[in-house]
Amino acid sequence: MSQISSAKSAASLQAKKKRKYNLKRYSPLLIMMIPGLLYLLVNNYLPMFGIVIAFKDINFTKGILASDWVGLKNFEYLFKTSDAFIITRNTILYNVLFLFLGTVLSLSFAILLNEIRRKFLLRTYQAIISMPHLISWVIISYLVYAFLNPENGLMNRTILPMLGMDEGISWYTEAKYWPVILTLVDQWKGIGYGSIVYFAALLGINEEYYEAARIDGASRIQQILRITLPIVVPVIIMMALLQLGRIFYSDFGLFYQVTLNSGALFETTATIDTYVFNGLTGSGNMGMSAAAGFYQSVVGFVLVITVNYLVRRKSKESALF
Repeated sequence: MSQISSAKSAASLQAKKKRKYNLKRYSPLLIMMIPGLLYLLVNNYLPMFGIVIAFKDINFTKGILASDWVGLKNFEYLFKTSDAFIITRNTILYNVLFLFLGTVLSLSFAILLNEIRRKFLLRTYQAIISMPHLISWVIISYLVYAFLNPENGLMNRTILPMLGMDEGISWYTEAKYWPVILTLVDQWKGIGYGSIVYFAALLGINEEYYEAARIDGASRIQQILRITLPIVVPVIIMMALLQLGRIFYSDFGLFYQVTLNSGALFETTATIDTYVFNGLTGSGNMGMSAAAGFYQSVVGFVLVITVNYLVRRKSKESALF
């Protein structure tokens, strides 16, 4: 018994020494984690207590907790309004289109960048296509307005006359043109960032695969189809799953700033976010705004879990979790 007891105490002492050693060894990394953890706590977790606002009739004289409980009445604003179908349709269809085009174009640009062997040219092209991602939507809205200004815009004054259209188009009152305009602007701004993510995945592919394929006589297109795409499929699925979580959200800057919040474009540019914002600024109903955010989060969460489950059933390696 004494030998067993001494062995246990020795093992316990050894485990304590190991924990102390690991703590000392990894303490710089733990210290570096503190700012990020504090950011997540303050920005992502503490605001979750505000979910209660979605179920209350907020009265600031009473305070949030003392305000009257109204249940699901705040959600009726989204589901019973006559515009519910339009804003839901626009939000989903735009996000699906952006997801598909963004994936295809970002991956295509990443493959093209991967073909460049001169480092100077590679860095130059990366900087050029990534720059729009760093520009704010306010500045982009002015750039778009410089193109589409009905009186002095580049389209009406220069491009359309070259095509034989001298009358011009009142862009900010013609809703039918904006699905194309918004798609072009969104892809122009986002392709650079997306291509960098996929380019990083391409850099991890072993060059020996391509050398073996070239020896077997495979063309460059065949190498892309047989080697590149199958290897980056997990990254594509991961990026798609992350974007699916926000399929009921819209880029507020794109749909509000770029369109100048023109009421004439409502049919093709109104989304849940812009509709709620306009309703909030008009009525000041904070409970309605919180209900919309809660609804979007729940739907996004369910979509991510469902799609990830389906992906996991087919290929565990490709699933996000």
